[in-house]
Amino acid sequence: MTEVNSTPAAPGKPCQLHPQSMCPAFGSLRILTRIEGAHPVMATDTGCLYGLTFVTHFYGARKSILAAHLGTEELMAGEIVESTRAAIEVAAKEPGCQLIPVVSLCVAETAGLPEEMLPKRVNDAEVVLVRVPAYAIHSHPEAKDVALAALLNRLGDREGARDKKSLVLLGEVFPADPLAIDALLRQMGVEATITLPGRSIDDLRRAGRAGALAPQHPFYRETMALYRAWDTPIVGGAPVGVSGSYAWLKAVGSLLDLDPALVTQVAEAEREQAQAILAAQPLSGRVLVTGYEGTEIAYARLLVEAGAEVPYVSTSIASDPLTLPDELWLRGRGTREIVYRKSLEDDMAALDKYQPDLVLGTTPFAAAAKERGIPAMYFTNQLASRPFFLSTGMAATLGFIKQTLDRTASYQWMQDFFESDDTDQAVEASAHA
Repeated sequence: MTEVNSTPAAPGKPCQLHPQSMCPAFGSLRILTRIEGAHPVMATDTGCLYGLTFVTHFYGARKSILAAHLGTEELMAGEIVESTRAAIEVAAKEPGCQLIPVVSLCVAETAGLPEEMLPKRVNDAEVVLVRVPAYAIHSHPEAKDVALAALLNRLGDREGARDKKSLVLLGEVFPADPLAIDALLRQMGVEATITLPGRSIDDLRRAGRAGALAPQHPFYRETMALYRAWDTPIVGGAPVGVSGSYAWLKAVGSLLDLDPALVTQVAEAEREQAQAILAAQPLSGRVLVTGYEGTEIAYARLLVEAGAEVPYVSTSIASDPLTLPDELWLRGRGTREIVYRKSLEDDMAALDKYQPDLVLGTTPFAAAAKERGIPAMYFTNQLASRPFFLSTGMAATLGFIKQTLDRTASYQWMQDFFESDDTDQAVEASAHA
């Protein structure tokens, strides 16, 4: 259930041959189980099944994952295909079943599950093989990409004319963000937005005819490659911050051939609103932005635009051409290090080097910062669970960051209290009592 960083330790550096995260395959299950009418089937051993089922329910899927019992005896007997087909038949009998994603993991016997030996359709349900070899996928965001690309490749409807005024918003984001983006785009003349990954199978089908694709996150490589093969234009960047949102809105207008005057009017109004929010909630202080969501560089850009110093950014995803504009923007404004495929050791070294006022990061990294009296937040649960895009998201994010920076004195007071002699004496007296 863990991803292992297999980089050997260099002389004088800590060993990195240890787990860095949970199995990234849960990212694919997270989006597959949330599709209405989808009943996933897992093709893997019982250990992976147990761990991933637990994690999937923890993330609110509220849906059972069907799987054949594949213990050592069954795996060695070569019964994988037969057992998987039997599980597919059971899934097809579920009420309202329209889609059966068959998820094969990196267990040697199931990773090479032959697609041609599985049915393409059972009753009213499409059967789609989703290969998620977790040891070859370094982060759970990238596993989402693998799953979504497999579904679109099979279900995306390319028949008929393209919906030239429609846009696919690509990326799992806070639910309020797509609504805000859609409302603004409709003012520009966009007729429909489709948010992927989502809950609707119909959205997957409609997405094949969209006029353009707008990745909100930079790690959907396989999905973007599919759209390029379909000759669908792709919007660069994301509606983040003042300059980023303005440029993104103008790009959407250009690719969808919208009225230039109307697009400029909407984009300028949004820019003015964003600038007013920055003026009302300026930030000051040094912040480290780290995590495994894949959105860390975009968050860092927003914080810098608001006045914060961000010398260090790290993320679990790989470098991609989509991240280059934000990376160059940050480096031109004082960010000294941007680390892709990061490890906890990279983040700890940055904590020693930069002495931040606030840390945004993973659970262990946030805990390490708090031990030093530095305010810290778990990026995934406390930032990624809030609105982020356009001026509405900017207001929510910056307000939360500002409140946390303002609590620095409280963190330092707690550290001083627990490290003081009075505390030690109180603990000792309590033990004697």
